[in-house]
Amino acid sequence: MERDYAERRGDVLRELDGLRVEVDSERKIGTLILERPPLNIVSYRGRAQIRAIIEAFDEDDEVGVVVIRGANGVFSSGGDVKRFPEIPKNKMSDLADNIGAPERCSKPVIAAIEKYALGVGFELSLACDFRFATEDSVVGLPEVTIGQMPGSGGSARMVRLIGMTRAKDIVMLGKRLPAREAMEVGIITQVATDADGLQELIHDYAKKLNALAPISLRALKRVLNAAPDSSLKVALEVEGHSYEKLRWTEDYMEGINAFSERRKGEYKGR
Repeated sequence: MERDYAERRGDVLRELDGLRVEVDSERKIGTLILERPPLNIVSYRGRAQIRAIIEAFDEDDEVGVVVIRGANGVFSSGGDVKRFPEIPKNKMSDLADNIGAPERCSKPVIAAIEKYALGVGFELSLACDFRFATEDSVVGLPEVTIGQMPGSGGSARMVRLIGMTRAKDIVMLGKRLPAREAMEVGIITQVATDADGLQELIHDYAKKLNALAPISLRALKRVLNAAPDSSLKVALEVEGHSYEKLRWTEDYMEGINAFSERRKGEYKGR
C-alpha cells in the first residue's frame, strides 16, 4: 500500500525526487524505493528526502522494519555525478548526515541490493543494519576512479565493518566486489539466489524482527552502534544501563511470562 508521507515532513517530501514510499501494514514493513530508471541514481535533493522518509518511518506505529530497495531490479549505481558541478562547493561537506539516517533510525533497517550498489547507493546500504543481495549483485565505492572520494560516510563505515587493511585495498582502488566476495569479507549479511529469494529473505527477517520486543531492539541497536566508537569500559556501561532500563518495561515482563508459560511473547513496545 502506498502512503503519502508529505504531511509528515512538509515541503521536503513534496514531489519526491526519484523516490517512492510503500507501507505493508500487515507485515509492518515500510519500504523506501529508489526509483529513477534505469539505474536509480540518487539526486542531491533526494538525499534530504531519504532522511525525511526514514525519520517518518521511525515515527510510524505501522512500521516495525524499514527496507530500502531499488526499482526495476537495480539498487542504485550511485549519485548524479554529471550534475555535481552545479552544486555549490560549500554545500557537500555534510552529505553523510542525510545518508546516515538508517543508522540513526531506532528500528531495524534492511538494504535489499540487486544488480548494483555503487557510490552513494552503497554508502546508503552501509548505514543499514542488514545488507541482503542477489547473487549477481556488485557493490563498491568507485569514486577515486573519477578523481574524488566517498563523501557520504562510505570510507569511515568500511573501516568499521571490515578493518583498515581491507578497507584501504577496496576503497583506495575503487574496487567493485561481487556479492559473495562482499559477504566473505563481512560487508553483505546474506546472499539470495535471485530477486524472488531476496524478497523471501526480507519477509522472513522482517517477520522474525517484528516478533521481538521493539524496545529491546531499539536499545540493542543503540548499544551496538555506539560500541565501535567507545572504550570497552564505556561500552560496558552503556550496555549495563540499557539492560537495567529494560527491566522496567512491560515487554520485559511479558517476555518473562511467555518464557515461563512456554509460549511466544506478545510485545506492545511499552
